[in-house]
Amino acid sequence: MSPDREIPQRELRNEITEVLRQVAAGQRLRVTVRGRPVADLVPVSEARRFVSRSDFERIIVDDPLDPGFVDDVHAAVGSTVDEL
Repeated sequence: MSPDREIPQRELRNEITEVLRQVAAGQRLRVTVRGRPVADLVPVSEARRFVSRSDFERIIVDDPLDPGFVDDVHAAVGSTVDEL
């Protein structure tokens, strides 16, 4: 997702409280130094980052992955993944 607008480093330094208020309100800002993008300020997601094992198992049963998925995972990370 692209930023809502760019702000120079000077604005970030001088208006930090206002800038953080805007980010907390949902705006995505790109910070520039001498016109060159150096950082994106984005709101912290409130979404869950982890799914419980029971939720994961329910998802797999309700909407199974294609048959080659487990093979692809094993190829990428080795056989450290338990199969259901």
